[in-house]
Amino acid sequence: MDPEALKKYSALHPKPAGLSLQYGTAGFRTRAEQLDHVMFRMGLLAVLRSRAVGATIGVMVTASHNPEEDNGVKLIDPLGEMLHPSWEEYATQLANAEEQELQQVITEICQKAAVNQHKDASVFVGRDTRPSSEKLSQSVIDGISVLGGQYHDYGLVTTPQLHYMVCCQNTQGQYGKATLEGYYEKLSKAFTELIKQVNTGSGESQRRLKIDCANGIGALKLSEMKPYFPKEVLIHLYNDGTKEKLNHLCGADFVKVHQEPPRGIDMKPNERCCSFDGDADRIVYYYKDAAGRFHLIDGDKIATLISIFLKELLGKVEQPLKMAVVQTAYANGSSTRYLEETLKVPVHCVKTGVKHLHHKAQEFDVGVYFEANGHGTVLFSKAAESKIRQLAREEKDDKKREAAKVLEHMIDLINQTVGDAISDMLVIEAILALKGLTVQQWDAIYTDLPNRLLKVQVADRRVIATGDAERRALTPAGLQEELDGLVGKYRLARAFVRPSGTEDVVRVYAEADAQENADALAHEVSLAVYNLAGGKGAPPQP
Repeated sequence: MDPEALKKYSALHPKPAGLSLQYGTAGFRTRAEQLDHVMFRMGLLAVLRSRAVGATIGVMVTASHNPEEDNGVKLIDPLGEMLHPSWEEYATQLANAEEQELQQVITEICQKAAVNQHKDASVFVGRDTRPSSEKLSQSVIDGISVLGGQYHDYGLVTTPQLHYMVCCQNTQGQYGKATLEGYYEKLSKAFTELIKQVNTGSGESQRRLKIDCANGIGALKLSEMKPYFPKEVLIHLYNDGTKEKLNHLCGADFVKVHQEPPRGIDMKPNERCCSFDGDADRIVYYYKDAAGRFHLIDGDKIATLISIFLKELLGKVEQPLKMAVVQTAYANGSSTRYLEETLKVPVHCVKTGVKHLHHKAQEFDVGVYFEANGHGTVLFSKAAESKIRQLAREEKDDKKREAAKVLEHMIDLINQTVGDAISDMLVIEAILALKGLTVQQWDAIYTDLPNRLLKVQVADRRVIATGDAERRALTPAGLQEELDGLVGKYRLARAFVRPSGTEDVVRVYAEADAQENADALAHEVSLAVYNLAGGKGAPPQP
């Protein structure tokens, strides 16, 4: 490491005085103008991480579903997974170090993590379509270069595409080719093979899909991918970023939170529509019924559809493979009940955050995980995957072999590294076509319990600590007892509170047998939080 070069370059990316940031589930996220120094330093960290593990690391410049003025950065580990938790701490230390401490913090990280400074380092860089992303990704590249790392700049990509590239690179191409063409070819080939088996009788209207791309990267990449799709795929892109602002009144997060259609999409009754978020790692579906009522199909229902399909296929191949669904406390109670009682699939609840879901899902032969917000995927164990591929080749029994082939195409269509809106959309479209389901029939599998999400501003979110996969409040004293009392007043009710990972707010979730009860419960819980956990500003209004 050349101390003089580091000093010189670091001075070009100065840290604003008094700014302190925390690397969370989503990496760093804040106003774009405050991030230049962070980007430079994450370039440094990526080189250290690459040397520590002897593999290529990814750096993605994005703030996902945040407003266009924000930006952010997250690191991607060798198999396309989230950065290891022990390194999240190093990221926070490095981002918050004063100029003069930078050299020393790097040296400390190298000692703690046994980083060999003389090893080669390789980093893949990608970015979303925000106006600030290009300049910020250049700052990342400055950081990589000053420590002598090699980099490949993929430019504009969805977050899941960069995760995919990193995994391909580090599995020596076993997972696929580390190029955008490789990604498009692998997914479209698997999708084409799947829908070959659909009776052509199912009308064209069934296959038409309107996609709200949140005015983000998803529109660009879907347009690039269109030539790879079979002609049966009829997708229409809206909010493609040519006119409006990223994530403004559109995108998966907007639709899920407001439970209403995005701006810029013209919905006719019973038409299938979906929304991506700003970096295309989340997806939700929705439609309007004949009476004009809006129906949201969120991550829970997506997980249920995929589980029904996979369970059926696993039953046909008659192998002792263990399947489970992983959810968070935000999962609708009806979905949990349906999966456990009707489908007879084990359900596990973990703390909010993709890394917790992903980690738990790795314990099963087939682990399906989705957050209610539409972020999720399916993981297949090494053993399950090789067994399925072997059966697809060698099984003598026609029925079993055909089922194994469908599973094999599913494995290739699913991006197992991370939730991926493009991949998830193709999985859903294939399942609906193969099962001959309309969007209404899918929606009718179970009825969601009415629910409400609220935020309460607090002086310090750390006042609240939770346990039991965030379903119970351990502190402040008396809060959980208060919540238990409130929940007891309503039928089929459930409520929990948890501190936000990114801002000084407490998130409140409530569900009950009727919408007015869910709303009332959410409001009463918000008041309890405001009164017992140091609420800020005016008390919550009903």
